[in-house]
Amino acid sequence: MIQRSLAGITVSYPIGEPMNQDTDTKDTLVVVFSRTGQTKPLAQYAAVYLDADFFEIEAAVPYTDADIAYYTNCRADREQSAPTARPAIANEVTNMDQYSTVVIAYPIWHGQAPKIIYTFLESYDFSGKAIIPFCTSASSPLGTSATNLHTLAPDSARKDGRRFAAGTSQATIEAWLKEMGY
Repeated sequence: MIQRSLAGITVSYPIGEPMNQDTDTKDTLVVVFSRTGQTKPLAQYAAVYLDADFFEIEAAVPYTDADIAYYTNCRADREQSAPTARPAIANEVTNMDQYSTVVIAYPIWHGQAPKIIYTFLESYDFSGKAIIPFCTSASSPLGTSATNLHTLAPDSARKDGRRFAAGTSQATIEAWLKEMGY
């Protein structure tokens, strides 16, 4: 079983099964990839504030600590330097068509979004959807990561992204989303 926790509620899903979003037709989805767990709470804050469905990207081959030991020729080093790297995802969004807005949260790896985010964006049609990226990093800025992601979904509505530090408060995430008009 996979445990999912959001706003203090834990839900279990069988391993290998796609995570189904709520049956009521919400039009916003918050997607997160959070290998170390630092990005996930911020994405959860966004999901609660937006009353959005929540989806956590799971790597088909989970990343270990050794896989993200930067500058050691680790898996992340190799993937981030390979333009065509697209790590497989173990789960899927089963109802992407219902969403008009997709918030995508990710850590910065070597100055960019992890390549698994590229896999996610290339797996669905985002035509006409607003994509709002945000990242977490201790020191790296958002940089060109948001621009690079928008090129993978060229028919989507581009929204400006933002970088947050791990541990950013719920109030800060909510204030940013209010500034964005949400």
